[in-house]
Formats: sequence, structure tokens, C-alpha cells
Amino acid sequence: MSNIAYFPKPHVDQRPGKRERTKTANRQAILDAARAVFGELGYDAATVRDIIRRTGLASGTFYNYYKSKEEVFDALADDGARRFRPLLRAESEKATDFESFVRGAILAYFNFVATEQESWRINRPPGEQIPHARPSPEMTAVFDEVREGFARVLERAHAPAVDLDYLTSACIAVAREIGDKMLERRPIDTEGAADFAVKLILGGLPALPRL
Repeated sequence: MSNIAYFPKPHVDQRPGKRERTKTANRQAILDAARAVFGELGYDAATVRDIIRRTGLASGTFYNYYKSKEEVFDALADDGARRFRPLLRAESEKATDFESFVRGAILAYFNFVATEQESWRINRPPGEQIPHARPSPEMTAVFDEVREGFARVLERAHAPAVDLDYLTSACIAVAREIGDKMLERRPIDTEGAADFAVKLILGGLPALPRL
């Protein structure tokens, strides 16, 4: 038997430290404030100063995280993409064919944005264009999730091969543009908007060139 004494490993606290918790709280406060300010004033009219006032943080604290309202907007878009991905993955996993995946994914997206953007996207001044976020790793991850879902359901159905990059880009564009228009209407009809988008995509799929 070994005569080497056994010393248990010291417990290491894996929880984030106070500094990290503060940084997370500050970021969230800025994003929450930006959502509210964009809703009240519209994206174009809103300024960084308006966002800072709503947070209660010092201006220097704001600029530790973001340099402009454009960066805050991109962070909001990334945050939404990060939280939407699990919903998208769930639709991909339960889909039985191309139609069920497209319908489930688009309806999930429309329900998500209807809830998520009910403040500033709905209340923005008439005529103000909805800005689109710049490409980011989170946006790319959503694109890849959709593309992989298409690949699975089309392979499962032994469907002819099509250009998945183009197909994914087209479907995301259709969902985004119809979703933006859906949010302008009253009442918001996620089911009707999804049905229109799905029928448009399904009607175009048979005409795509085969690889």
C-alpha cells in the first residue's frame, strides 16, 4: 500500500466573480434601456445619451461596452439570435419533411419577433426603416442551423440536391421581410404571415435548378 498521504483537491468555486456579474448586469441594463428608448423615440431619433439616461449608469460605463447606438443595436440582434437558436433547433429535430421544418421554423420566428420586438419595432415612427444588423458569428450560427436543418430533411426525403446556401439565404430573406411587414399590421397575425411565407417558399422549390 502506498504511504503517500492523500490530500483532497481544494474546492474551486466555478461561479462568476463579482466583477463578471457586474459586467453582465451592466450590459443587460444597456440592452434593456436601448429597447425601451428605441420603442419610445424610434431608432433614428434615439441617441446614446437617451440610452445612458435610461440605464442610470455613468456615460463612461456605457462606453466601456459600446461605442455607438449602432453597436447596441447589433448587440440586441445578437442577443435575440442567441436565444432564438434553441427554438430553431427544436423545430429542426422534430421536423418530418421539408414543409414541416419550414412551417415550424418560420412560425417560431414570427412568434419570437412578435413578442421580442413588440415595443420599439411596433411603436417606431411611421416611415422609419427597420435597420438590419451587421453580420456576426451569432447570425452565421442561425444561418448554419437553418442550412443543416434543410440538409437533413431533404436527405431524409431523398429529394433532389439543390444549392443549400442559396435556398437558406432565400428562405431567411423571405421570413425576415414578411416578418417586418407583419409587425406593422394590426392585429399581428403570425399564423397568416407564416402560411403566406411557407406557400411562397414551397411554390418556388420545385422550380429550383437541381445540382
